[in-house]
Amino acid sequence: MADCRSSSSKKPRPGKNGDRYVPYARRKGNESIVYFTRDLSPAGLARIYRRVAGNIRGRVAVKLHTGEKNGPNINPREWVRKLLETELNGARLVETNSYYEGDRYTTEQHRETLEVNGWAAFTDVDIMDEEGTADLPVQGGKWFDHMTVGSHLLNYDSLVALTHFKGHTMGGFGGSNKNLGIGCADGRIGKAMIHTTPGQDDMWDINAEEFMERMTESAKATVDHFGKQITYINVMRNMSVSCDCEGCAAMPVVTPNIGIVASTDILAADQASVDLIYALSDNDRSAMRERIETRHGLRQLSYMKELMMGNDRYMLIDIDDGDKRISPADAVEGVVPFA
Repeated sequence: MADCRSSSSKKPRPGKNGDRYVPYARRKGNESIVYFTRDLSPAGLARIYRRVAGNIRGRVAVKLHTGEKNGPNINPREWVRKLLETELNGARLVETNSYYEGDRYTTEQHRETLEVNGWAAFTDVDIMDEEGTADLPVQGGKWFDHMTVGSHLLNYDSLVALTHFKGHTMGGFGGSNKNLGIGCADGRIGKAMIHTTPGQDDMWDINAEEFMERMTESAKATVDHFGKQITYINVMRNMSVSCDCEGCAAMPVVTPNIGIVASTDILAADQASVDLIYALSDNDRSAMRERIETRHGLRQLSYMKELMMGNDRYMLIDIDDGDKRISPADAVEGVVPFA
């Protein structure tokens, strides 16, 4: 595989402090708008989508993690079906094949998994790397000058990142950045660029801050490609510390359900989601916080800011209460421990 690092003759050095949470008061810069609802239902999803859908037009892709076979924590199929029927008529769910051998490694295996998980019952999922790859430029990257994605991504005018927010074995957390950074990279070339140093036998040798930065540069390629015609929704429900790619092997859920976050700013959406986790009680946040910090996952946020992908300061707007501005602590007040 070709070396796809930036043009510098020296190997880049990853940043630091991916295990250190930065409180809101210590952040600088402009504020973006982030919408929030506690209404975890098809109606709640549709209502918050409408608040961030202004630039979504033309041929629309909905990037969703459809999960391994019988995965227990993925976004509910009925919610997605109703969103497509009521708000996104004609849109296509899109996915790419996995890097690891398993239920989604080949297109044939992937389609069987989509059938098992119920997605094929109401939509035709576009496996974007089924017919090859395309390269998108990475502007300002230090690891890559381009990212290889599923070629079908270029068939769409707009993209909705409909993300199940959760933990992640390598990334610490999986939000919109992970959904696009890993999820749009094709299963053989792009994902290898993110996960594996060329020439290494260990396909997972890249981790911690370097992994966060590579994943974020990949996401930036997709974000820049769609420009203003992209939006982000994080569903904070059934949040195992494990990714949906672990399927039935995922760790039990112990973090309370919180709600749904949406923004046209990818950094603000993921930062607000992390802030909501950190605003929980010590007991309710401990598992997710430990997963995020031990993997140095907070580097996703600081690197998105360095790459000018958005703002880590935001106005959190409660659409359940007359668009009142609230804090993350307000948003999680009274959440019920997960049963």
